[in-house]
Amino acid sequence: MSRLPRPRSTVVRPRRLEHDDVVALVSPASWSDEPWVEESVATVESWGFRARVGRHATDRLGYLAGGDHERAADLNAAIRDPEVRAILCLRGGCGSFRLLADVDTDALRADPKPVIGFSDITALHQVWHLAGVPSVHGAVAGTRAETVRRLLVGEPGEPVRSESGRFGAELTTSGTASGPLSGGNLEMLARGVGVVDNDLAGHVLLLETHREVGLGMVDRALTQLLMSGALDGISGVAVGALEGFEDYEDREWTVLDVLRDRLGPLGVPILAGLPLGHLENPVSVPLGVECELDAGAGTLTVAPLSA
Repeated sequence: MSRLPRPRSTVVRPRRLEHDDVVALVSPASWSDEPWVEESVATVESWGFRARVGRHATDRLGYLAGGDHERAADLNAAIRDPEVRAILCLRGGCGSFRLLADVDTDALRADPKPVIGFSDITALHQVWHLAGVPSVHGAVAGTRAETVRRLLVGEPGEPVRSESGRFGAELTTSGTASGPLSGGNLEMLARGVGVVDNDLAGHVLLLETHREVGLGMVDRALTQLLMSGALDGISGVAVGALEGFEDYEDREWTVLDVLRDRLGPLGVPILAGLPLGHLENPVSVPLGVECELDAGAGTLTVAPLSA
């Protein structure tokens, strides 16, 4: 597999969805239980869209939703289908990274449509970034699933507000930053170094992680991003959920100590405590469009997804 190309210099934004438009439901990573597939279909249809489940979306191969070829085929079929206006990933898990070189980015750029997901789907968000097509970091789960619908129909999203009681909010510094919002799951971003040549200069970086990776993984991932130059020139950092780290400590350090130690020298505004990422009720936000981060006000305001 060769290194993927550098990002396109221009952004092509998808059109807003209208009643009866098609949303493709695919499984580029791990498989989902049938009740979750049915619930996702019901949610999409309740919004007035037509749900179209990928041919291989319910396949199973170990922890993967079928073979790499089949998962990539479903993804590319959705990209190439002119009726499909958005692509919803049923879940993350593991497997998206395997598909990076197989995504038809030429077709995606010719007919831009957002991919929706988070966690392992960060790998696909990086490919959408390379293609210059905005995407959606989030899910149709929980009480805030409605934010996905509002983004798809082109409504301006309300500012995402830092929650003072959320673990990690104390990482917030001061100042403001602007630029396209990019990023996602910390581990997946680090895994992309050397494969995905993302240019994040001038961007606001979104980071979220969870306890399964441990403090060592957080340290290594941040260090890899820093030493590779991937974070050179970023304008700010938006920190989402740090799920499971609330009561975890390793030799007197917490994940907050690691984040301060690694992100502090960047000297950019940091806004933390955002309800983004591995949460029961996550907020969804567009990636690849302009945003304004105001650490003092505790808000992240992101431009509409659609043209």
